[in-house]
Amino acid sequence: MQFAFLLRPFRGAGRATALLAVGALAQLPPLLVLALPWLPGGPTQALSVLAAVLLPLAALAAATPLLSAVQRARLRTRFGVDVPAPARAGSVAQWLRAEPTWRQVRYHLAVGPLLALAGLGVLLLWTAAGVAATTYIWIWAVPPEHRYALTDVVQDGYVTAVGVAALYAAAWAATALARLDARAAANRLGPNRTEQLARQVADLTERRAEVVAATDAERRRIERDLHDGAQQRLVSLAVNLGLAKATLPGLPDDARKVIDEAHREAKDAIEELSNLVRGLHPAVLEDRGLDAALSGIAERAPLPVRLTVDLPERPAPTIEAVAYFVVSEALANVVKHARASRADVSVERIGEILLVVVSDDGVGGADSSGGTGLTGLAKRVASVDGTFSIKSPEGGPTVVTVELPCAL
Repeated sequence: MQFAFLLRPFRGAGRATALLAVGALAQLPPLLVLALPWLPGGPTQALSVLAAVLLPLAALAAATPLLSAVQRARLRTRFGVDVPAPARAGSVAQWLRAEPTWRQVRYHLAVGPLLALAGLGVLLLWTAAGVAATTYIWIWAVPPEHRYALTDVVQDGYVTAVGVAALYAAAWAATALARLDARAAANRLGPNRTEQLARQVADLTERRAEVVAATDAERRRIERDLHDGAQQRLVSLAVNLGLAKATLPGLPDDARKVIDEAHREAKDAIEELSNLVRGLHPAVLEDRGLDAALSGIAERAPLPVRLTVDLPERPAPTIEAVAYFVVSEALANVVKHARASRADVSVERIGEILLVVVSDDGVGGADSSGGTGLTGLAKRVASVDGTFSIKSPEGGPTVVTVELPCAL
């Protein structure tokens, strides 16, 4: 439409006006509570005046949660603005001392009434503008003795023009005031900036934990698929090739050589796949827990490893997996770089912390910032909000300390 731009200022103005009208109605009960003691015949003595001030304020404070819920529902329903409630206090005393409580009380005492008055002004402006803009429609229904000078066509045109301009002004004022209303409610009735950041951090932490748990679950699924599928097929192939060697003695030398080579390749593939499966997520970890899985690592290590595990109960699967890979990678680094004669591994739960310590008597000098496997370990530990530290002076010993939260 060619003249659609003329209606653009009115888009959303009706919803904004409805928001202001409902806000004015919602603000009436607290205003009546505050004004009731001062009606004709109100307090005259000092004590009664004090009671007339304090009792309504106490009643308003007690009704703050309900009044705030009404205001949030108004904004959500009429303006599509969701104002989250602040964190709940544990007790009445904590609620009274909480800063969000008094922010809400101040809103219902000062900000809300001022916005309600402004909203009533906008409603009056809509009414007056509508009456003026439709002068040509209703003026002829007015009895002649009450028309005054409005029967003048030119003057009626001026009144109509002013009314149309006032309609645009009312639409702008309603939209602007509704936005101000929503902003004030978000600042006073919702969590403050610190609480919002805390909620965002908590939400991000929870989502990250979900991603880590989902990744670990997917790793376990891949491990099971490889173990029950490809690995079993390779084992079957190796067995059949071994049987062929044993039961077919009259084979030509070339054929026997091919079978021998295929048998050896199958066994090598089984070993490589076993290492891969163990690196993804060892089955013993899921079936028997961290103690049994770490015992397997210690037994396979080419140097003596003293293992101490003190866990009254199993931690979460994700934490178990991180602890397992910490020990596995740390011992692999000991074997490759430390030139150590022995290593010690300690895993114990202290309160809500799983403490993992891996030490060796090697030459030291390990540095997690050098791009070694220690960097990947530090990132894996950080993914579950754990802490990673290493002490490795030249000449040794090297001590890797990891703290993992068991609350996950």
